[in-house]
Amino acid sequence: MKILHVTHDWKWTGPAEPMLRLCEALRARGHQPSIVCPEPPEERRSLASEARAAGFAPVATLSGEGGAFGVGTRADVEVVASACETSQPDLIHTWHTRDHLLALRARKRRPTADRPRLVRSLRSAERVAATPWNRWLFGPGCDGLLCPSPETARWNAGLRGGRPVAGHFGAVDTRFFPKAPDPGVRASLGFAPEDRVIGIVARAQPHRRFDLLLEAARRLFAEVPEARLLVVGRGTKREALVEAPARELGIADRVVFAGYRNEDYAEVLRQMEVFTFLVPGSDGTCRALLEAAACAIPAVVSGRGALPEIVLHRETGLVVPEEADALAGAWRELLAEPERRGDLGRAAYERAQAEFTPARLADSVESLYEKVLR
Repeated sequence: MKILHVTHDWKWTGPAEPMLRLCEALRARGHQPSIVCPEPPEERRSLASEARAAGFAPVATLSGEGGAFGVGTRADVEVVASACETSQPDLIHTWHTRDHLLALRARKRRPTADRPRLVRSLRSAERVAATPWNRWLFGPGCDGLLCPSPETARWNAGLRGGRPVAGHFGAVDTRFFPKAPDPGVRASLGFAPEDRVIGIVARAQPHRRFDLLLEAARRLFAEVPEARLLVVGRGTKREALVEAPARELGIADRVVFAGYRNEDYAEVLRQMEVFTFLVPGSDGTCRALLEAAACAIPAVVSGRGALPEIVLHRETGLVVPEEADALAGAWRELLAEPERRGDLGRAAYERAQAEFTPARLADSVESLYEKVLR
């Protein structure tokens, strides 16, 4: 199969990495995936640069403008139409609503019998509101729908009217695997050997519940003196949402802000004895949570989105209500029982090997593609 993946987002974030891992796995199976995306506005890590490093130089360049009908839309339709003419894909796989609409307009340029099929990836692991627009866009507006978890696919099957729909978890990079924490990285973060580290990877955004995270940490610190909180991620609002509230709560000396990490990210992740994820961001597959599982780190999560599907309660971690006492209690429970923590971590790793690999994602997507083409 020839598959043209289209995304207008140049950033190396959200669904970008799962898309590239999927392309690699599909190529390994003998398919011919290609990518259409923007170049970054400045010299920095981007989807285009990562794609080139993986041997997927973008076959065409979009403007990167936002909005489904905004500036650059007409030119981008021409870009997608030209890429289809050159690549002759069997399918176009789109990852955002703007890409979806660009592809719909672009493929109208071809005779009906020769039009590539259109598959849409849903970013959010939530039930899509059944508005008239959504019923069309995610119904007859696409030939196949890929959801970020099996349960999400079941929730949204009603929008499809019997058309193909599939749900599968994301894919984990092969650099994530169980390994003893590097003492040098631990020391560079300011942790002592006896410190017990709770960690989170999340962009500093208002909806990510840093207020709950910090209040739960305050309650944990009052009972477990050696507990520490490690916050990994960037965000222009980090000072207001995380750093200033930590100072106000009197816990800033026990919270480490590691910022955005690149080359040493896996090593920083391994410093965590317990991983926490409260609210999914732009990537409904919750990539950081999958990475923690692949490192054999048990997780404490809320019941949002796909989190209760990724973390099996009392099998690979704990699922708790969004309450400070419940969150602090779950952390305290796991920190107090290292053997149980190790058992949960090993189970998380085994599940990651069974469910969160690029090959398993490719299994589901390949099956969806075949149904769409039939």
